[in-house]
Amino acid sequence: MDIASLVGVVVALIIVFTVQILEGGSPASIILIPSMLLVFGGAFAAGMAGGVLKDALNFPKLMQKAFLAKVTPPTKLVDDIVKLAERARREGLLALEDAVKTVQHPFLKRGLQLAIDGTDPEELHDILQAEVAAKKKSDKAGMKIVEGMGGYAPTIGIIGTVMGLVHVLENLSNPETLGPAISAAFVATLWGVLSANLIWLPLASRLTRLSGIECEEMELIIDGVLAIQAGSNPRLVAQKLRSLLPPEARKAAEASSGKKAA
Repeated sequence: MDIASLVGVVVALIIVFTVQILEGGSPASIILIPSMLLVFGGAFAAGMAGGVLKDALNFPKLMQKAFLAKVTPPTKLVDDIVKLAERARREGLLALEDAVKTVQHPFLKRGLQLAIDGTDPEELHDILQAEVAAKKKSDKAGMKIVEGMGGYAPTIGIIGTVMGLVHVLENLSNPETLGPAISAAFVATLWGVLSANLIWLPLASRLTRLSGIECEEMELIIDGVLAIQAGSNPRLVAQKLRSLLPPEARKAAEASSGKKAA
């Protein structure tokens, strides 16, 4: 489980409240339920209005993925594919039929099953590439609501401030209430800008990054499955797949391979 976003958002909020205390204020002064309800609820409603109902219903799962997504180490994926290539080279492609049942990565499992079923290499490539393209479109559509919330939140905060100032102007006859009322009015703008820049826009970037990682994994799996189907030498398969990894991951994979060889 990768908790980078969870830690980042929590630390950002802690910094905000710490600065509020250091400046002599009280955290309770910016935790106003009406303002927060308007900003968070309004941003979600506006984001939902800009998409389809399916996106809104999928929002809880999207947040779970953004905060608690599990990122598979690319070196482990390469090792798994190389092991399958070694067995296929030694015992034949059909020998992987039992091994497929133990494969945890769903995309790798589907690709291997297609290869075992005798799917033509070009058709296999097209089928798997179509799945990658479909995932990219689905991820882009899903994260649009989060990006939208990041765009709408500051403006909705301003709406809350204007509403608060209207209330202030209605009560000019009570000077003793003007200070707290004006302060409360600007809290909406604070939460609008804060939520956009410390929560929604970072989470949208996180989802974009996760989608990119997952699609890169799928591309790597496609090359691996096609190499297994072609009966390529496992060493060449390992070399080819490692060349697709980022420099740091490639070094880690080569170091791991060297230790195993020793």
